[in-house]
Amino acid sequence: MNTHDETTAASPEFEQGPIRPPSEAHSLLIRVTRNCPWNRCTFCPVYKGTKFSIRTVHDVTSDIDAIYRHAETLRQRVDESGRISQHELTRVAENLDPTEAQAFAAAYHWLSVGGMRSVFLQDANSLAIKTPDLLAILSHLRRRFPAIKRVTSYARAQTIAHKSELDLKAIRDGGLDRLHLGLESGCNEVLKAVKKGVTKEMHIEAGRKSRKAGFELSEYYMPGLGGRNLSEAHALESADALNKIDPHYIRLRTLAIPSGAPIAEDLRTGRFDKCTDVMVARELLMFIEHLDGIRSIVKSDHILNLFEELEGVLPRDQGRMIETLRTFLALEPKRQMLYQVGRRLGLLSRIDDMKDPHTLALIEETCQRMKITPLNVDALIDDIVRRYV
Repeated sequence: MNTHDETTAASPEFEQGPIRPPSEAHSLLIRVTRNCPWNRCTFCPVYKGTKFSIRTVHDVTSDIDAIYRHAETLRQRVDESGRISQHELTRVAENLDPTEAQAFAAAYHWLSVGGMRSVFLQDANSLAIKTPDLLAILSHLRRRFPAIKRVTSYARAQTIAHKSELDLKAIRDGGLDRLHLGLESGCNEVLKAVKKGVTKEMHIEAGRKSRKAGFELSEYYMPGLGGRNLSEAHALESADALNKIDPHYIRLRTLAIPSGAPIAEDLRTGRFDKCTDVMVARELLMFIEHLDGIRSIVKSDHILNLFEELEGVLPRDQGRMIETLRTFLALEPKRQMLYQVGRRLGLLSRIDDMKDPHTLALIEETCQRMKITPLNVDALIDDIVRRYV
């Protein structure tokens, strides 16, 4: 990990980082750290070639103050319907200093789309900063916006495991409500192969400590990350780890391989053998079948996932999720291909959507035009998926 020199990390301008969880699409993004302190995971293209740094408390609170100023200005111009007219918005924007444009846009999005309800602290590991500094930021944020319902952040399992229970409890009591942890896999062989920098045991420790401190916990599982050779171990060991953690949410993020990720070179050279969609479906079935004794909410809230409907509360909806996967796996190869293409093109949300003859005809026409067959569908799907990552 790089040393953290706050004097060099300071910036007078409003900042926002490049990513946030899909579930935080309507949240205000407040950048606490820049980039990722680990930045070696082979499946991740984000932050490569960048240096991790910590922003000063002053710069972060200045960003919060900028959002506060713009939000107050905008709220004064809300009409009786609760909206801001384009005329009023233009009037305000015309008087902005150019350096205020990004903060103004962030405030407007948060007010008009997010309802000023939630905040996400960026970038990849906000808990890497000193606990007193994080508490100062949370205090300022809550003081400026006392009505917000949720403050969340990414965190690395290694960071959580090394934090004291007292520090974690203080951070939770200070106003950080939810943690997003990238389990990715519970299989040590997979974790080592993708250079995750943690072990299954460390994941379990971090998850349990997060729960004990009172955080709402989201854990991410990445179907396909083990490739063909480790698919079964990846599914079983990940389910076992999550059974021991019992997180509030289990979020599915199917592996995609963008050109900027180091795993793309592993794929090219044959060191990684990527699963087909059908193989991933079998892996998911094994994974869901082995979740046991927990009450997590399974979420499939990412466009990369083949099964948008693979959601529910455990154990209540476990049978329905299993049936969804079995239904797909029981389809003949051509029908599987049609579902794959229709889902990736946004024409299908559920397997039952294929019962609509108009939609099905459109997918069949697309397959004919693009010369897609059950034999080449996965390669062509990979090209479509790369547009999303």
